Amino acid sequence: MLRRVRRVLAATTTSVLVLSMTGCAGWGGGVGGGGANTINVLMVNNPQMVDLQRLASEHFTKDTGISVNFTVLPENDLRDKASQEFSSQAGQYDVATLSNFEIPIYGQSGWVAPLDAFVAADPAFNQKDILPSMTKSLTGANGKLFGEPFYGESSFLMYRKDVFASKGLTMPTKPTWPEVADLAAKVDKARPGMAGICLRGQPGWGQVMAPLTTVVNTFGGTWFTKDWRAEVNGPGFREATNFYVNLVRTHGEIGAPQAGFTECLNNLEQGNVAMWYDATSAAGALESADSPVRGKIGYVAAPVMHTPSSGWLYTWSWGIQQASTKKQNAWKFISWASSAAYEKLAGSELGWSRVPAGKRSSTYTNPQYLKAAGAFAAPTLAALESADPRNPGLQPRPAIGIQFVDIPEFPDLGTRVSQDISSATAGRLSVTAALNRGQQLASDVADRYRSRRAVATAPGPAVAKERAP
Repeated sequence: MLRRVRRVLAATTTSVLVLSMTGCAGWGGGVGGGGANTINVLMVNNPQMVDLQRLASEHFTKDTGISVNFTVLPENDLRDKASQEFSSQAGQYDVATLSNFEIPIYGQSGWVAPLDAFVAADPAFNQKDILPSMTKSLTGANGKLFGEPFYGESSFLMYRKDVFASKGLTMPTKPTWPEVADLAAKVDKARPGMAGICLRGQPGWGQVMAPLTTVVNTFGGTWFTKDWRAEVNGPGFREATNFYVNLVRTHGEIGAPQAGFTECLNNLEQGNVAMWYDATSAAGALESADSPVRGKIGYVAAPVMHTPSSGWLYTWSWGIQQASTKKQNAWKFISWASSAAYEKLAGSELGWSRVPAGKRSSTYTNPQYLKAAGAFAAPTLAALESADPRNPGLQPRPAIGIQFVDIPEFPDLGTRVSQDISSATAGRLSVTAALNRGQQLASDVADRYRSRRAVATAPGPAVAKERAP
């Protein structure tokens, strides 16, 4: 969901070919053939997935006799391809990497197969070890499980411990947003060229709208009420957006209106900012062997206002296409790829910093993983465990999601609203004007959902006649 761009993907995107275990296709090429013991997997090209691709032949295929043809694509291309494939039920791919944004939507549409029966027949997979927040985010409104996570993330606040110490400041373990604003003012210009905080301002439903929506939630706002009334210019949404925009304009990074995940990561690494609120997955880069700030960063809970927690939830997960005729073998692949055993395999062969973490409780009791991720493992787990995709704010919601609203219209709606908020961050538009325009866009979406619900609940002719006086 989040269209974040990892610094570590730069080399991967330009150098990794789409490999098949039975041959090689061009980048984004067609799927290889195969008989009953071959499955086709559509997969995003991030480093952890590429690692899995390298390990699958020697381990999964060797152990099960099931060959895997991988098609590996950049994130945006992957989303487009998966949408086309699953909506048409073409059956070309048995398994695809889908996020917790797509999984509930695809499940409701009947595009992905329920996994409950496979899980029940495979006790070694140990679904109870999967973090409850992950299971919730991949479960449809009908209570059926439609995906299994490969790795996951939440969000937290990162800060320069050495800079805070030099100013005699203490970071609360569970800060409030007013406390963060106060600290940002005190560390602003603590060193030449250093801003107090970095917050995304780049347009995009998965850029500025991801962190901002978590702020909206904890300030008491929401995109929509439970009965599908738009609240984009409501009090909570307005207060949160004014706070966010004012904070980044007053004490934020240079070029904030165009700063996304990558820009903020670079700013923290290069000493240009003292704090950053963003994805827990950033910690791996900050604590890598070549990071100039390794050992200098502290990690605390996502700041709150009126809620007990406010971190987001995101996962790249596996889903089985409903049209697949090889669901049993597809499940065997998913069971292997999302298993605790795979994490141990990746850790022992590739290094524990490359383990696809963030999905299993057992990962956070593994001494080898904790040795590699000790600086951020505990706050990451706390963030993941406290994330509640079905109850992220102060009021009931009409759809699941923390940093997004899990409806097909949200990518377009969120992106269009984000463009005006980015303009407000740049000083070209007032927050009030931005949110009033967003309210109209959101109201158009809400009207459609209310209309559909009215049609669905309207009595049929026989019932209407029966009720007539």
